[in-house]
This record gives sequence, C-alpha cells and structure tokens, in this order.
Amino acid sequence: MDLVTILDIAKMANVSRTTVSRVINNSGYVSEEVRERVMKVIKDTGYVPSQQAKSLRTKETKVIGVILPRISTETASKIVAGIDEVLSKEGYQILLATTNLQVEKEIEYLRLLVNRHVDGIIFVATNILPEVVEEIKQVQVPIIVVGQNMPDVSSVFNDDYHAAKFLTELFIKRGKKRIAYIGVPETDYAVGVERKRAYLDALTEYHIEVNEKWVVHGSFEIESGYQCMKEIIDKSETLPDAVFAATDRIAIGAMSLLKEKNINIPDEISIASIGASDISKYVTPKLTTIDFENVRAGKAAAELLLSKIKGETIKKEKIILSYRLREGNSI
Repeated sequence: MDLVTILDIAKMANVSRTTVSRVINNSGYVSEEVRERVMKVIKDTGYVPSQQAKSLRTKETKVIGVILPRISTETASKIVAGIDEVLSKEGYQILLATTNLQVEKEIEYLRLLVNRHVDGIIFVATNILPEVVEEIKQVQVPIIVVGQNMPDVSSVFNDDYHAAKFLTELFIKRGKKRIAYIGVPETDYAVGVERKRAYLDALTEYHIEVNEKWVVHGSFEIESGYQCMKEIIDKSETLPDAVFAATDRIAIGAMSLLKEKNINIPDEISIASIGASDISKYVTPKLTTIDFENVRAGKAAAELLLSKIKGETIKKEKIILSYRLREGNSI
C-alpha cells in the first residue's frame, strides 16, 4: 500500500479528518464505537502519525538535548545511560552535543538546541562561568544542569565537599598525618574547588599542618597524576604518607609513578580518590574510591526535567546526590 495519510484513514473509517485527529491525539469527544472503528483502520493499515505533524499540533518534538563536556569519559557515558533509561520509557529521543570543554561551544549548543525546538535540555557542566550562567537563564525551554550547583538554575550535583572531607578524614583516622593532595584546575568548581576546600578544612579541623609542597594541581588525565606525583616526590625532603587524588585517573597515574620508584602502596604511601571508575577495580592494589553513582545522577536529572516539561510542581530545584565508599587495598 502507498503511504497512508490521515485523510485516507478518515475515508476508510467513514468519519471526518477532525475525528481521526481526535482519536490519534486522544483529545475531544469521540464515541466509543467510532473510536474503535478508527483504531481498527489504523491497525489494519499500519498507519503511523507523522511526528513532525504531531509536533506542530502538540508543540512537542519528543526530543531532549543533552550537552556533554566530553562523550568519551566514563562519567559522561553513565550519566547518559541514566538519562536514556528514564526518557526512553516516556517516548523521548536524545540529541547529544559535545563541547570538548570549550565555553564557546557550550553557548553555541544551547542556542542551537533551542532553535531545534527540543522539549528540554540537560546540560552536564564543568564550570560556572558567568557568561554560561547568563546564557542558561535566557533559555526558553526547561533545562537541568548536572554536575555543578548553578545559581538560580535547577541542578543535580554530587556532594563533592562532604565526600572529599570524608575521604581526608578516613586517612587521618587510619593514622595518616602527612597527606598530599593532587587536584584539577579550579575552573571546575565541584571537582577543583570543593574537593580541595574539603581537604584543607579537614586538615585544619584535625590540627594538621598543610605542607604547600604537597598540594599540586594538574589536569584530569592519567599522565597528569603521574607528573604531579613526581613533582611532590622530587621537591619533598620527607615523603607524604598518603595522597588524596581528586579523581581516579589522577590516582592511577600517581600509583604508576610510586611503583616506578619502588614505593610500596599502601605500606609507605596510601592513596585514595573519587570516581569509582571501572578501571579502579583492576589496578594493583585495588583503589579505594568514592562512588557517586553517575547513572543515578542521569536518572534524577531526567526525572526532574520531565516534571518541568509536564508543568508539575517541583518540590526541590536542587538535588544533591549522596555518596558511598568503595574500599580497596590502597589505604
């Protein structure tokens, strides 16, 4: 059969085009007998309503834009998996955009997705730059930010501060007092600022002096962890007895350097981090790390976005996710 149109359905069912439209969109009164007759014709012909035409009627596209800093990271893939699990059940499709950590791209994709008439946007953010915040506030569709507590914007984010403080205190309670820290640039507020602040606060509260030579910053890459650990060792007269790495990848790089130097983990230097990445289970020794359960972050963001799309009353515009320790053998 040639492509079936809504007019064809109306003729076959001996009803008006408007009646068919009411049956398809479940709007307006149609008698049960007529509804069954129309539905039988639709079933017999295999008619599928045009999504574009339906979008024009309902002003919905059933598409959600998702902006990611990088698509290749494990964190991003888990967040997207959580988003998709929730949205696919509601008949939504996902349109992915990756910024490669470029602010200009973030703004460009925000505007592009709005022009594509998506029903909503989930923005996985790595910073809270004023120009990005301002652009988000101008967006005319429901939007959820993931990963950062963005001012005046609905956000789903991790409890980075308390997780990092818990991990630092874990070192202290295990008898460690010379604790180094390897962090990331502070343009990333959650990972770069909050985790470092928690580390410093914990040392202060336990009256442990901060050794500035043991507080270094690199990037998110494994190689950066290696180089930062080398920097700490090269400029230290006394070695730290523990290293808090801001991410698992940094920790793995640091562990590689320690092994090259024949420094035993954890007997001489303990190490722990945040991320609970898959690879952290397979390094030796097995890495002690904090699990933020990123799939759950994606689910929470999708559920919050759906509530906003449906116009439901939102009880919490800010969702702070909990954390749990996944203990290995590195402390």
